[in-house]
Amino acid sequence: MSELPPCPECGSAFTYEDGALLVCPECAHEWTAGAAPAAASGPVWRDANGTELADGDTVTVIKDLKIKGTSQVVKVGTKVKNIRLVEGDHDIDCRIDGVGQMGLKSEFVKKV
Repeated sequence: MSELPPCPECGSAFTYEDGALLVCPECAHEWTAGAAPAAASGPVWRDANGTELADGDTVTVIKDLKIKGTSQVVKVGTKVKNIRLVEGDHDIDCRIDGVGQMGLKSEFVKKV
């Protein structure tokens, strides 16, 4: 049995062949066996809809988010301007009017 390369997107070792393509069952990425992997330009952050996020974007909160340690809530539909992307559990650093500095998870926002 030939050794198949890991997935270039997520690094999974469970790739399999599907005709002329290699497929990753974990992230559903498909690529050709002879294709060189794309140059790693760092992490890519995506919103709840799968749209790529960048520093300085404006996003909207898609779910009421309780603020830990207080009784405040960031309401659904709150616009957050000029986000900054960072690595970690909460991958968006931002300032929300009326709340202050916060860290948000990209899975709870959508790009405007």
